[in-house]
Amino acid sequence: MTDCVVIQDSQRPPPTGAQIIAFGLVGQSRRGLLRQILRYRRAECWVYRPESLVKPLITAWLLRLLSRRTPRIVSDDGHVQRVHTLYLLAVTARYLRDRLAAPGLIRRIRAEVRAFEASADRPPPRLDLSCSPVYLRTDLAFGLRSGGSVGHTAGVLNHLDAFCPTPLFLTPDTLPTVRDDLPTHLILPTARFSDMGELRLLAFSDQVGAQGRAALDQRRIAFIYQRYSLNNIGGARLARHYGVPLVLEYNGSQIWALKHWQGGRLRYPDLAEATEWLTLRAAALITVVSQPLKDQLVARGIAPEKILVNPNGVNIDQYRPDLAGSAVRARYGLHGCRVIGFIGTFGAWHGAEVLAQAFGRLMQAHPAYRDQARLLMIGDGLKMAAVRKHLDHYGVADLTALTGIVPQEQGAEHLAAADILASPHVPNPDGTPFFGSPTKLFEYMAMGRGIVASDLDQIGEILEHDRTAWLVRPGDPDDLAAGLKVLLDDPARSARLGAAAREQAVAKFTWRDHTARILDALKAVMSHQGTVAVGE
Repeated sequence: MTDCVVIQDSQRPPPTGAQIIAFGLVGQSRRGLLRQILRYRRAECWVYRPESLVKPLITAWLLRLLSRRTPRIVSDDGHVQRVHTLYLLAVTARYLRDRLAAPGLIRRIRAEVRAFEASADRPPPRLDLSCSPVYLRTDLAFGLRSGGSVGHTAGVLNHLDAFCPTPLFLTPDTLPTVRDDLPTHLILPTARFSDMGELRLLAFSDQVGAQGRAALDQRRIAFIYQRYSLNNIGGARLARHYGVPLVLEYNGSQIWALKHWQGGRLRYPDLAEATEWLTLRAAALITVVSQPLKDQLVARGIAPEKILVNPNGVNIDQYRPDLAGSAVRARYGLHGCRVIGFIGTFGAWHGAEVLAQAFGRLMQAHPAYRDQARLLMIGDGLKMAAVRKHLDHYGVADLTALTGIVPQEQGAEHLAAADILASPHVPNPDGTPFFGSPTKLFEYMAMGRGIVASDLDQIGEILEHDRTAWLVRPGDPDDLAAGLKVLLDDPARSARLGAAAREQAVAKFTWRDHTARILDALKAVMSHQGTVAVGE
């Protein structure tokens, strides 16, 4: 029996022999854990940094109940908080204080939304491209090592100074592949409302405004570029304070995503809707990655002329055909095989579980492939349990390499180990158009490998069947298996498709081109409003 339990919200490897509980499962596992009162000699919670700890009240009391000794909260930067009696009393008092303050916060935000609507006749912001832009990231995700949001953020941020002065990056956390020479200011959440989910995000919105102004000081800035996040109006506040345009990157409603992809619900849905609407209305330009997103916004009353449809992109110098994947092949025993690759965060829309089914059925129908083909799945996330279930069901777990999360910097090297790349995205569960623009799609194209992809909205518009990819029916594991078989059996066809896809990625989908379209659209919108754009 182990004498140590770790509630883990960190990327650090766990200690040998400890029972590990994923932080996201604490709420679901609470009753089972309470049956283990005082079972462990030692209990710890591992977090990325002190400010990233959410629900400290529940976490602290649970740790205290599980452990016979004083438990600890340990962050990756070396900070240690002993969960002693005074700390328990402090987090309990803070929670009660936040409960009392919550109605006031909600009333104030609602009043601010109404006030914004009532002041629509303010003079338009002024664009001056001789000043530095500000990239504002407001989602409270810490310790991200890879994923589409990382690629998109770095892609835009790293190329803004090709068209204007060096940008400033305001963010709760640093991100991999963002250039080291870009000035970065951390905006960290305080402990206010940290036990109260949605209200924590609203409180952080306040901190974005206050800490953002302190970081920018007396600087003259060109515009604020904000990546939309739930319950955060910090970008709208800063843009209004400085009298500059707000450019909003809108990748879809997080209210919708929470309901349909994560199975969650909001306690204050009207407040989330109101803050989302305020941010959309405040933006001088809204950049979306697909036509369905523009259609959604227009249907909600947003003027179409201020919406730019701008698909995702790729760093063609990082993702390229000549990369050697031999080290990755050696690590996972893939030499001498035709490798089918997939990379992603295993989200509800990625179709990773469909790929696992397809690979299993392919091996089942054609046993000879067992000596010739392997599946390489790079990443981890929500659908990993379903993926493992299908791999076990079809008896192909031994033919599959599951790498877990790899750093963004190593993504291209891992893709280079594959001969065929799969993009098995699935339709939206409520029947609405698929509004995504998968970054993996453009990375696959730039790698110059044969692609088998779902013929799903933008994916099927960018890729052309049997010219730049082999397209299959979305969500259909049998059709996906048939598509994989086509490219496994015909390496020459796979190479031809890959070369054509690479050519298209270079011509149309670099991050530099993506960023240029944003600046061009912003100048056009501001000129239409009668605001003089200078410094071009």
